[in-house]
Amino acid sequence: MPATATHTRRIVVADDSALMRRLLADALVRQGFAVVGEAADGDGALALCQRERPDALTLDLQMPGLDGLGVLRALRERRAAPVPVVVVSAFSPAAGARAVDALAEGAYDLVAKPAVGESLGAFCDELGRKVSEAARAADGHARRLATRPHVPLGDDAPAADGLAARRSATGTVVVIACSTGGPRALGALVPALPAPLGAGGILIQHMPQGFTASLAARLDARTALSVREARPGDVLDPSALLVAPGGAHLRVGADRRLRLADDAPVGGLRPRADLTVADLARTFGRRVLLVVLTGMGRDGVEGAWAVKRAGGRVLCEAESSCAVYGMPRAVADAGLADAVLPLDKLARAVALELA
Repeated sequence: MPATATHTRRIVVADDSALMRRLLADALVRQGFAVVGEAADGDGALALCQRERPDALTLDLQMPGLDGLGVLRALRERRAAPVPVVVVSAFSPAAGARAVDALAEGAYDLVAKPAVGESLGAFCDELGRKVSEAARAADGHARRLATRPHVPLGDDAPAADGLAARRSATGTVVVIACSTGGPRALGALVPALPAPLGAGGILIQHMPQGFTASLAARLDARTALSVREARPGDVLDPSALLVAPGGAHLRVGADRRLRLADDAPVGGLRPRADLTVADLARTFGRRVLLVVLTGMGRDGVEGAWAVKRAGGRVLCEAESSCAVYGMPRAVADAGLADAVLPLDKLARAVALELA
């Protein structure tokens, strides 16, 4: 819920469009939030955050003057008072790239602005849920998202520490599942993974439709692996990490070919990692290694059960490095994790599992 008996969540809205600011503010107020300020540019957003100390900020990325990325960097530098940020962005190839950069800069989550003909109700529900999660996470341990050292996703990301030279002939498939905080974690993990990567890899990151291609492109530039969105008919390739496209479930058939399914979201998620992981466990049996990274919720638990029943292995990110210790906690609390490790230890653990 957006509010408790003693505290109504206070939100600042930043967008250069007056119409969008009104839509966002009205949607949030209807869901029980208090909108304590609206800004038309980045400087105004920073001033409001400084004055109002809101529980969360909704942030457009393309604004006059200081843009959304500039706001995120400025907020990160103000370590005494971090503000959880939910990016609200329209999709285009350029906007997708900026959104991925924003998540790597420490934004809590991303909501895609509705396109013509799309449901405003679904958009408002998603907005309210993610703003509520961001504000709630800031109350506790997950507030580290804005205060941990910056891990860039671009050209200055840390290089692999030699693991990429370690070759493996194993037939093990690596599948990575993550959500909130995932792009930042992936910016550190993926460049350090061994190449080739077992029998191939799949990445499921909860993201709106269209934005996952930008994530894949950013990661592809930093690793010896080929990182791209999965396409229908693809087969796993040791040289590739295939990203589940946002807006579809990624399924694996008995013929080991990938397909995209437009079935209804599961638990509000599409793609749902549980579906892909369970398919892999049925098809590859004990030759599946599941890696569960930072994220809100329980996606991955059912998949982890399937992997363990098939004799496969499960690694989870430790709470100490997670932006949100939700998905890995759920798997670990169910007794399904073979190891729980901080992010900087996971790539080496994957390499050892594949050796």
